[in-house]
Amino acid sequence: MKVTDHIKKANGETQFTFEILPPLKGQNVQSLFDNIDPLMEFKPPFIDVTYHREEYVYKELENGLLKKQIVKKRPGTVGICAAIQNKYQVDAIPHILCGGFTKEDTENFLIDLDFLGIHNVLALRGDAVKTETYFRPEKEGHSYATGLVSQIDDLNKGAYLDEELQNTATTDFCIGVAGYPEKHLEAPSLESDIHFLKKKIEKGAHYIVTQMFFDNDCFFKFVKKCRDAGITAPIIPGLKPISTKKQLNLIPHRFNVDLPEELVIEVVKCKDNKQVKQVGIDWCISQSKALKEAGIPVLHYYSMGKSDNIKAIAQEVF
Repeated sequence: MKVTDHIKKANGETQFTFEILPPLKGQNVQSLFDNIDPLMEFKPPFIDVTYHREEYVYKELENGLLKKQIVKKRPGTVGICAAIQNKYQVDAIPHILCGGFTKEDTENFLIDLDFLGIHNVLALRGDAVKTETYFRPEKEGHSYATGLVSQIDDLNKGAYLDEELQNTATTDFCIGVAGYPEKHLEAPSLESDIHFLKKKIEKGAHYIVTQMFFDNDCFFKFVKKCRDAGITAPIIPGLKPISTKKQLNLIPHRFNVDLPEELVIEVVKCKDNKQVKQVGIDWCISQSKALKEAGIPVLHYYSMGKSDNIKAIAQEVF
C-alpha cells in the first residue's frame, strides 16, 4: 500500500513508523530483525531502509603509490526491504540516491523494486562522500533530487530511458522526498529550500519526511511556510532521541539542526550516557505527544539501528 493511502486509511489516527540502517557488512539479517521485533507491537504501516553508497579509500602500497579501493559498509537495502515485507507483512521503503548512481543504474534499481512488489521509495540527493567537500554526481547521474523524482515519475508513466522500448509496463511508485525545517545545510535560506521542495512535489513527489528537529515550533513554522507556498502534500515529522553527550556537537554540525538550550542544559548535567539516553527519551516523548495532539498523521523515528529507546518512547505515546 502507498504511504499516502496508509495516511488516508488511518482516518486521523497518528501512526508510528521508523527508519533502520542495513547491517554492517559481515552481519546477517537476524541482527536487523532483533531490532525490528520489539517495535512491531506498535503496528508500523511502513519501515524505511537507508541506502549507503560506495565510498573510496586510498591505501598506500609498499612502493609508495596509492591504490584506490571501493568500500561499501552497509550493503543490501533492496534485499532487506524484500525480507521485511515477507516477514512482517508491512511496506518497506528503500531510500534511493542520486549519489553513486547513473540514470541507467537508477532505472534498473527501480525495475528490481517493482518486480519485488516494493512500491514506495524515498528519493534523496544524498550526501557528499568523505573524500569530497561538496556533493558530486555520477557522470551520467542526477545532480539533484528533482531530477531523480522526475525519472521515477516517468517510469510511473511507462517512459524508460530507451525510447525505442516497445510495450513498456508502467510502475506505480509512491515517491517521498526530504524536507528540512531548519533548511538544508547547503541552502542559502529556508525560503529557497522550500522553493526547491515545491519543485520536487511538482515533478511528481507525493509526500515529505523531515530532517530531525528538537523544537516543535520549527516543524510547525516549516509546515505553515510550505502550505503558504502551495505545498499540499503530507508532511511527516522525523524525530530522533538524543542518546550521547557527543551528539551535542555532532548533530548541529552534521545536520544543521539547533538544539534547544533547555535540552542542552539537561544533557550537560548528566553524569554518563545512560542518563543522557533517558533525557533524550523524555524529550522525545514530550515532542511526540505534542505532535500527536496537533493531529499529525505519522510520527517517524530515526532509530539508527537501536530499538530500545524508540520502544520506550512508543510505549508512552502510542
